[in-house]
Amino acid sequence: MMTKTIKIIIVEDHPIFRMGIKELIDQENDMTVIGDAEDVKGAVNLIEKQLPDLVIIDLSLKDSNGIELVKEIHNNYKKTSSLVLSMHDESLHAQRCIMAGAKGYIMKQEASESVVTAIRKIISGNIYVSPRIMSNILNQFQNQPDLIHESPLKKLTDRELEIFQLIGRGYSSKEVGIQLNISIKTVGTYKERIKEKLALKHSGELVRNAIIWVETGLFKSPKVQ
Repeated sequence: MMTKTIKIIIVEDHPIFRMGIKELIDQENDMTVIGDAEDVKGAVNLIEKQLPDLVIIDLSLKDSNGIELVKEIHNNYKKTSSLVLSMHDESLHAQRCIMAGAKGYIMKQEASESVVTAIRKIISGNIYVSPRIMSNILNQFQNQPDLIHESPLKKLTDRELEIFQLIGRGYSSKEVGIQLNISIKTVGTYKERIKEKLALKHSGELVRNAIIWVETGLFKSPKVQ
């Protein structure tokens, strides 16, 4: 039997899904899962101790947006790569993750088919993007070349996008503050910035659009009066 050389950590807060990915990887002779975590704090502790070759990260974790962990790995663990799993097939998410330092981005729905291929591509020094995401990106460029650059959500910072997502998941300002360890006042400031950037008139529009985006991945710019 070949020695398992690719050391992998899985960061995913759904135990059943985490177990399924682990089983897929451990079937490969040259790969092994050396640990798993369900939040960023646990992941960082594991990475520090185990120094894996690759970390598989769920983009939507309980305590944080997975993109923060991607940045942490990219900035502080140069020999470790990251592969993002996401429910979102919107190209905006993929672009942000790759810009933050991720070496791959795949859909959770495609993980059983793509995760091993993605790992091998990344370990070989390449970037891997889910075929479905790549198809969306190519279609956007073909049909509307400037669409990605004109997306209103593109104007949001990573923190603003994270708060927009939490609002869409039903979090109150107080809950957002607790989740991100910031004050309610700071949350309010972020919400005002988001409304301004997205041309939303009031909090009701902000909540409604955030929910639609979380549920469908779509955001339609308000018509200018």
